[in-house]
Amino acid sequence: MDVTTIKLSFHISCGYYIILILTLSFLSSVCGQAPLNNKIVGGEAATAGAWPWQVSLHITCDGGLCYCGGSLINKDWVLSAAHCFQGYETFTRHSSSRTIQIYLGRQSQSESNPNEVLRTASATIHPNYNSLTHDNDIALLHLSSSVTFTDYIKPVCLAAAGSKFAAGTDSWVTGWGALQSGGPFPDILQEVMIPVVSSRDCYNAYGGGITSNMICAGLLNEGGKDSCQGDSGGPLVTRNGSLWIQSGVVSFGDGCADRRYPGVYTRVSQYQGWITYTIGSNPPGFVKFNNSGSRSSSNLLLILISLTFSIIPFICSLYLSS
Repeated sequence: MDVTTIKLSFHISCGYYIILILTLSFLSSVCGQAPLNNKIVGGEAATAGAWPWQVSLHITCDGGLCYCGGSLINKDWVLSAAHCFQGYETFTRHSSSRTIQIYLGRQSQSESNPNEVLRTASATIHPNYNSLTHDNDIALLHLSSSVTFTDYIKPVCLAAAGSKFAAGTDSWVTGWGALQSGGPFPDILQEVMIPVVSSRDCYNAYGGGITSNMICAGLLNEGGKDSCQGDSGGPLVTRNGSLWIQSGVVSFGDGCADRRYPGVYTRVSQYQGWITYTIGSNPPGFVKFNNSGSRSSSNLLLILISLTFSIIPFICSLYLSS
């Protein structure tokens, strides 16, 4: 192989590397961004655009409409809970797109929302969902058409396989669910900050039934803050630097904000394979979170991407100019 051939081969390789780096950089920068979010504690009405991945699901069910939450994970897909679609024409695990309306960019359930868009969707429920044990309580909704990202409509990052959320990790849950068990539903999107509860403490609180596919959060032995009826399917998120990462999907609980029982959420990191397989092309942004070390994996990933993006083009330019 002569020098010209080697140089051409290196030129092509550099091109591939740069395209790959640009793709990784783009994926890491698109998800989990909430430029209008300035909250550090919860328990109150959220400002418009504070949680741009939050969606409101209006589902046709027996007797009228049922309401759930969900989270936008890319321009075509929303993540929610399987139990929101229980009792459909679907024991086939698929529901009609005509019965699910998804509101994105919404803040108020009754007032005008200038930043809102509406889509219909079809649902795919996890094949191993068990309505009795609540295991695998997760579903994906395919939007009728793609959405355009704005400051009010953005995807959340998803916790990658192997992510660890230690007990006490500050997390936020959002939704239009009841303000207390059996109570009224708010008009404005609500937010509340709650800590992760260890799997052992959660298991003991419920007397069993908590699997590795679940993550718990709430003020155990204190109560007062929790997700509630109507929040089902909505996101539990944790902030890591400038990124918001979804650790859980609102699944079930015994009452709401009861000091004896934390809320139970579907553990998102357990489903990276299923989510990626179901969606196919254009997968969502997965970020590995681990708060047991001095620096989380997601920060390291961003640093490595940044360094690689700077160094490889520099090396390529030096070689190709020689």
